[in-house]
Amino acid sequence: MLKKFVFIIVSFLFLLQGCGDKSNYVLLQSEKKSTNNELSVKQSYEYIILPQDRLKIAIYKNPELTGESSNGAGQLGQDMQNTGVLVDTKGYISLPLINRIKVAGLTQTAASDLITQRYKRYLKIPTVYVEVLNKRVYVIGEVKNPGPVKVDREKVTLLEALAFAGDLTDAAIRDNILILSRNSQNKPYLRSVDLTNFDHLSMTNMILRPNDVVYVQPDGWKEYKVASDNFTAPFKTIAEIASPFVQIKYLTD
Repeated sequence: MLKKFVFIIVSFLFLLQGCGDKSNYVLLQSEKKSTNNELSVKQSYEYIILPQDRLKIAIYKNPELTGESSNGAGQLGQDMQNTGVLVDTKGYISLPLINRIKVAGLTQTAASDLITQRYKRYLKIPTVYVEVLNKRVYVIGEVKNPGPVKVDREKVTLLEALAFAGDLTDAAIRDNILILSRNSQNKPYLRSVDLTNFDHLSMTNMILRPNDVVYVQPDGWKEYKVASDNFTAPFKTIAEIASPFVQIKYLTD
């Protein structure tokens, strides 16, 4: 009788797993087959400054604006380098002497040139350096340490990002890792990478840029395990509640 009951439960769990075409445990699903058409973009790339970014701004040959002085302007310059200047929601920053200037939509190089031109009105030979401090890629799913990965350059490879995230878990699907990016029109697109097939890997496909999201999907066994745990949890609870009464009944008989 017990074997028959177990067989019925297991059969029911498999039936639940096959009821729908889509999984409730896998993100970024689409009716369209994932393609790599967006990978025809040029290899050269420079980050575009966005609202809410923080910028490190250094003005060389002018220590009074870079924190080497003890006056108020020096302190502000020190803050510009350590914590960064926040780009507001409209894309502007505020700097000593030149006040508000719009930098969102510019590359770091273009922002440096623009700020340099503004400072030439007040300084003889200004040299401005701009760097975005909060560049990140995000790794989620079946990795040991999911979360943001700091990028200290314009791009990073998928393998580097996975290494920073502690590597893949045993339940990770390795032949269909999804990468969510944005194209030059700021529209999202999805591509997949098969890490199990070296012949199909290309450096273009492996490159991640700031704000990309890497999603490592769980395999079918983990999905089944989660589903079965959810299904059997009420029975475990009932068994735990009933256990003392069964023991009492056994001892009093």
